[in-house]
Amino acid sequence: MIKRLFDFMISIISLLLLSPLFLCTIFGIMYSLDKPIFFKQIRPGKNEKPFRILKFRTMTNERDSNGDLLPDEKRMTKTGDFIRKTSIDELPQLINVLKGDLSLVGPRPLLMEYLPLYTEEQRKRHLVKPGITGWAQINGRNAISWEDKFKLDVWYVENQSFTLDMYILYKTFYNVIKRKDISASDHVTIERFKGNLK
Repeated sequence: MIKRLFDFMISIISLLLLSPLFLCTIFGIMYSLDKPIFFKQIRPGKNEKPFRILKFRTMTNERDSNGDLLPDEKRMTKTGDFIRKTSIDELPQLINVLKGDLSLVGPRPLLMEYLPLYTEEQRKRHLVKPGITGWAQINGRNAISWEDKFKLDVWYVENQSFTLDMYILYKTFYNVIKRKDISASDHVTIERFKGNLK
């Protein structure tokens, strides 16, 4: 209850304070990418219940001759790269927090297609509401392996507390300022999860 009230209040305050940045980002995306402004995708929430996540769009929708999307590296624009590296693309998720889909802190909501690939231990990450940031994000984010990321997520679920959440929020702010661990060293986005090695 306290966590939900905290999420609600901080998301409202943040949306008000960051409204000028929202407007500048919207105009920047319209200039470099045109519409739509937002990237929307169905993700699993608490207990794997689906919800629609919001992000600022950072890539074009360019496709090859077969109609398939080009690799992320070829679709990323300079504006999109800046938005992603400064984590501005995550800000619309404050709306998800306001609605109750997300918490400020929790395991990051991944793709629906990953659900059948988790082990029973990894599936514990869905026992709590997902978050904009989490224990895995301040301990490597996209620069660590999927297996390590899931271990950190499960550790958070088993050790969550308000004090831990405050620490994660502080470290998230620090890492964003330092632009630390935004992506894996050889990809603009993290590689897809393909299941656990047998």
